[in-house]
Amino acid sequence: MRAESITKQATPAVRTAVVWDALRAVLAARARETGRERLDIVDAGGGTGGFAVPLAELGHAVTLVDPSPDSLFALERRAAERGVGVRAMQGDAADLGEILPRDGADLVLCHSVLEYVEDPISALTAVAGLLRTGGAVSVLAANPVASAIHRALAGHFDEARAVLEDPQGRWGDRDPTPRRFTAQTLAELLSATGFQVGEVHGVRVFADLVPSRLVDGEPGAAEALVALEQAAATHPMLRDIATQLHVLGHK
Repeated sequence: MRAESITKQATPAVRTAVVWDALRAVLAARARETGRERLDIVDAGGGTGGFAVPLAELGHAVTLVDPSPDSLFALERRAAERGVGVRAMQGDAADLGEILPRDGADLVLCHSVLEYVEDPISALTAVAGLLRTGGAVSVLAANPVASAIHRALAGHFDEARAVLEDPQGRWGDRDPTPRRFTAQTLAELLSATGFQVGEVHGVRVFADLVPSRLVDGEPGAAEALVALEQAAATHPMLRDIATQLHVLGHK
């Protein structure tokens, strides 16, 4: 989000600022290409609408698909509180092709989904079927390098080493995340499913390392941290240690 809009209790906004920068850019470009200000967006696995509701507030037609009835209920309540409409549908990412029509979306969000689906290739193939030519998918996924850093900082050195050695980027049997992705593996997945891979951004390079009390309690700290995150997002070394990696794939 824009630095000037970040206020009290800003930590969550700081953590998504880089993603919002990328989404605004792709939406603006798509609007210019199509001549339509109101774009069709699908949020696959969008949970309670953290992205879907703000996108609806921008005037877009948003459909959120999620397997959890509780999340969909919370989404509807959030949307009602903000005075916008978001179509809520229950389903899994791999079933998008059965739930929604082909070639009907300008943008599909696939945030924190590929880590958990049974088959990431099938999920992205389903996403590709939803998109119109010229549309884009926004992929946000957990990064194994960051997981190794965080386990080490917590004193779990064996688990940190395990992350680096495991093909799925997991630190052990108790790891709640089934798989993590490097920038290379995300690019390979997108290419394999027919997308042209755009620039990769690091998300939460510093935000997860800075105590929230410093961000929420110090005047100007949130804005400064957003600016730092934006500068680090494409830095050739810092990007690859971010908690999450964000990449746009174009159809």
